[in-house]
Amino acid sequence: MATADDVRRIALALPGATEKLAWGMPTFRLEAGGRIFASLDDDDRVMGVKCPKDEREELIAAEPQKFFLRAGHDDNYAWLRVRLGALEDEEELRAILLDSWRQAAPRKLLEAHPDLASPPTR
Repeated sequence: MATADDVRRIALALPGATEKLAWGMPTFRLEAGGRIFASLDDDDRVMGVKCPKDEREELIAAEPQKFFLRAGHDDNYAWLRVRLGALEDEEELRAILLDSWRQAAPRKLLEAHPDLASPPTR
């Protein structure tokens, strides 16, 4: 089961990542511009990540035990909530955080880290 400590360790290992307390919760941001790519809810059991609005419904429908929106809070943002206890392993957690990081990262950061800039092809 993934924990808040796992989120913190993996998020902060990504290039340009910093942690900053906001709204009483840890947020993980990119130094350039302070763009948030992940956050931990105040109970440390849920993580918020960037997710294109047009992809959220499909993810939630496929795995409602894992993904959800916080009603009234996430509706207007490209954001998704993830139940840490529902993740299969650390590899899945890392993949979700990396995807969110890619969405928040400015072009220069992506160009500086081409090995992380795009998802692996299958």
